Amino acid sequence: MSGIRSTGARAALLAVPLALTLGLLGATAAPAGALAPHPGSATSLTCRGKGVDSGALVRHRTEIVINAPLHTVWKLQTDVERWPSWQTPVETVARLDHGPLRSGSAFRWTTPIPPNPATPATSLEITSTVRHLKHQSCIRWTGPAIGEGLHIDGVHVWNFTKVRGGGVRVSTEETHTGAQVEADVPTATAILREGLEAWLRDLKSAAEARAHDQPS
Repeated sequence: MSGIRSTGARAALLAVPLALTLGLLGATAAPAGALAPHPGSATSLTCRGKGVDSGALVRHRTEIVINAPLHTVWKLQTDVERWPSWQTPVETVARLDHGPLRSGSAFRWTTPIPPNPATPATSLEITSTVRHLKHQSCIRWTGPAIGEGLHIDGVHVWNFTKVRGGGVRVSTEETHTGAQVEADVPTATAILREGLEAWLRDLKSAAEARAHDQPS
């Protein structure tokens, strides 16, 4: 579970059915060409042969090219306890095991939710368990996101592929299930899209800055 990241989007999701317009979401859209969405893609991303929830009504897939070495991108993404240093919406992260991230690893992370007409201010707690992982190639994790008046079950897949010139194409796909998101699928999907694209932009910015600072 990862897609609920924008403060406005998180608040709106808790108020399903909600009056969030696509114009508001567009205010934080990526620059043209920065992200490549895959609406309605027939082929889902997989990690070790396993993908997202095929029956989920809420889903989104997108990708971005990052001009940084694969090991830099992989380190940022898998060093989950340091997410708050480059992802503003992530407040806390705690590993529930030790050592390198691997199949079976779990971590619990939080992101704030402001008050809205449906619920008071609260914190969304997400417990992610890595189900499949291939070093510097792919990750698949699953888990619930729980807040006051909200329960979402998510499945999230990441693929990392080297591209010509030394960069990395990061592709991600996520599905959500739960009564609240299924009450307004188009809006929940738009919110998921915004969150995934924000994550990729943050990852690109952090990885490229780190690569620039590293000696050649």
